[in-house]
Amino acid sequence: MPKHTMKTRHVAEERAAKERAARDADVLDEDASHSASFAESAEEDAFVEGEDFLLYNGTSDSDTDWEPDSSLFSAPKGARTADLPHSSSSSSEDVPIPLKDFPRKANGRRRGRRRVNGGSQEEDTPPEERWCGVEVPDIRPPQPIFRPLRVPGSQLLANVKYSALQLFQLFFSNSTLLTIVKNTNEHGRAKQSTSTTPWTDITLQDMFSYLSLVIYMGLVKCKSLTDYWRAGGLYSLPFPRSVMSRKKFFLISKALHLNSAADDAANEAKRGTAAFDRMGKIKPLYDEIRLACRQNFQPGQEVTIDERMVASKAHVVFKQYITRKPVHWGFKLYVLADSKTGYTWDFFIYEGKQEAVSGKGLSYDTVMALMNTSVLGSGYKLFVDNYYTSPALFEDLLQKKVWACGTIKPSISGFPKSRYNALEPKASRGSMRWIRKGSLVFVQWRDSRDVFLCSTMHTAHGDEVIKRRTKEDGRWTAKDVPVPPVIKDYNQFMGGVDLSDALIGYYKVLHKTKKWFKTFFFHFVDVAIVNAFILHKDHCKLYLEVPMAQKAFREKLATELAEVGTQRAPQTPTPQPSPQLSPQPSPQPSPQPSGSHSGHHRPVYISGDSTTGRLRCKKCHSKTPVKCSTCDKALCFVAARDCYNDWHDENNL
Repeated sequence: MPKHTMKTRHVAEERAAKERAARDADVLDEDASHSASFAESAEEDAFVEGEDFLLYNGTSDSDTDWEPDSSLFSAPKGARTADLPHSSSSSSEDVPIPLKDFPRKANGRRRGRRRVNGGSQEEDTPPEERWCGVEVPDIRPPQPIFRPLRVPGSQLLANVKYSALQLFQLFFSNSTLLTIVKNTNEHGRAKQSTSTTPWTDITLQDMFSYLSLVIYMGLVKCKSLTDYWRAGGLYSLPFPRSVMSRKKFFLISKALHLNSAADDAANEAKRGTAAFDRMGKIKPLYDEIRLACRQNFQPGQEVTIDERMVASKAHVVFKQYITRKPVHWGFKLYVLADSKTGYTWDFFIYEGKQEAVSGKGLSYDTVMALMNTSVLGSGYKLFVDNYYTSPALFEDLLQKKVWACGTIKPSISGFPKSRYNALEPKASRGSMRWIRKGSLVFVQWRDSRDVFLCSTMHTAHGDEVIKRRTKEDGRWTAKDVPVPPVIKDYNQFMGGVDLSDALIGYYKVLHKTKKWFKTFFFHFVDVAIVNAFILHKDHCKLYLEVPMAQKAFREKLATELAEVGTQRAPQTPTPQPSPQLSPQPSPQPSPQPSGSHSGHHRPVYISGDSTTGRLRCKKCHSKTPVKCSTCDKALCFVAARDCYNDWHDENNL
């Protein structure tokens, strides 16, 4: 056979084979495309109807004989194959079907698709985990039986009328002030005494005068302390100059110390150990003030615990920065106060991060430490904010027979996590839901925002209403809005510490100082004045008298302190049994000097009242009510300073 004939035959056979292969491939592509489109359509329909495609379209009710088709996982790397059910074809060769014929899945949310939940949320939520509305009644929990250890209110003698000074000295007693005087003199001799200007010991009367000026400076504000002693012009203030000289006031302020040098040194040697006391420099006064606050008053049934900030920029490790407080920088105190009067019953200073006593957190330990039922009694109602509130704390307080109420964070452990019966985003003002878990009731109330509270003493809802301004048809109108009892009581009784802070802030005596222990000294003076003022108001009720306002009370106290401060005493005073010092007897004339003019010189009072019209001593420059009748020079004539005779001897008079 010729060569070109054989070549033509091979070409024709090859062309025919290619045509048959092309026809077979078209048939396979058409079948595969039809199967894929049918599979996707059926799966989509089943998904929309909430059915299982494989469950209702499989060939058998059991999947025990099912095995995955290995050919679906044997495609080359990078090849995309269709996820079709295994076909029971007799052919031993499986043809991979390209995925290019399938519509590609959208990246975002498919428009028109609706998601069908597998079951009802109400059926999935246990009954005890479901929030309820106002249409569901709640139980009334057992109410506390109030059993305080003492009669609530001031613990003063009912048949005695107290002056402002006597009430103040319930907190700053003579013994407390003598301790401060002793430690101040000790520090002054060690740090401020020089060969040319030795330190002159201050007396108890000097400390009374110093406190008088400190209180006066809270009433009359000047930009600088030196302005109080400026003479003439705008700053002609007679009271400070009549009480104490500027030099002595600044010397006492600089040398002021509350703890002894020996105790400070012993405590400093323990620095870095667990025995070191960060409050060592204020320990004596700190303990005395806390004890006096507890002794002189018994809180009513409603009490509150909150933080208090004392402004300071001293460089110590336990200084705090709190954004949400009006005072950002300063020292943080945890305070237990009477809700109705604002009386500071107990407090302690936050000393920095330490290991928790109970392992349940600082807020838990704070409440347990302040709610000392051994000295308070039982049946108290405690109100706190969400910093302290936790289900574990409230249950433990209930074991101590203390009922509690407070705002709570929804993220805290123990708060119900169920979303069933949640408030709608556009729910009206006054809407609420609640859930009870044993002795605890959790309440969510819609005001200008959602408020969450927890309580062991309240029922979930009642008939109370509260006035709120709402906008309807473009107008603001006052409207009665339903409010749960827990909200109303919380707003009424939570402000005890805030009331105390407000009373302190009106006329606070705090001076700017770089020494942190002096900051606490001034704050303790404020606490003592405010508590004494509250005792004064409570005591006036027994006599049906109108109490003084706080401003008048402070003015009276400053005046009485100044009067006591002018009475000179020996250099080492002894404690007095009564808060008010007895009047000083008239001075006895000393033996006259033997000078030629001795018979013509005698001490006389400058004015009829020994506390007014005083002048500076010619020798020591202290205020004195005595002068020489002949020389007309003001000279001290008391047992502690006999400047009268000393000056006359020096001048041979």
